[in-house]
Amino acid sequence: MATDLIRYDLLVQDALRSVVRKVLSDTARTGLIGEHHFNIAFKTSAPGVVVPAAIKQRFPDEMSIILQHEFWDLVVTQDAFEVSLNFSRKPERLMVPFDAITAFTDPTVPFGFKLEPRVTEAPERQLDGARRAPAPPPPAAKPTPSKAAPAKPAGAPADAKYAAPTPEKSDGTGEAKVVSIDAFRKK
Repeated sequence: MATDLIRYDLLVQDALRSVVRKVLSDTARTGLIGEHHFNIAFKTSAPGVVVPAAIKQRFPDEMSIILQHEFWDLVVTQDAFEVSLNFSRKPERLMVPFDAITAFTDPTVPFGFKLEPRVTEAPERQLDGARRAPAPPPPAAKPTPSKAAPAKPAGAPADAKYAAPTPEKSDGTGEAKVVSIDAFRKK
């Protein structure tokens, strides 16, 4: 078997990350459209991820967030997105580099995919209560009030981790089918 010197797997992952960037940029500018909402899973320990210490302690490796009803101040840059969400009825600010994302799903359609987090040399930053000055959104943008789903489903054990399902595409039966990026790699 020939060696893949082009690295198609990385090109596909970059293209999928650009889908997330575009969808979140549009959402930051215009708000959610129709019933669309997003489940985003990411590595909490990845370089550049900024989450409050209490949340990182609860989810030391990976967590999922849902951008649906209660989220504010969504800001999207070339490399990351920032958003404010409620955790246990307390607003918290998160910053997630696109390289840290492991899954993206829009359950409304259903559409989704899994990604391999990209390891970079970016230093981790700490939240210090002061708001960083991200690139300003276009003038028509306004904060999008939405509700974040709880990190765990109701009734889940306190120590259980919750990861939102990540359906890949529908097979026509109405049920989502998960397809890993590995399915596209030659073996």
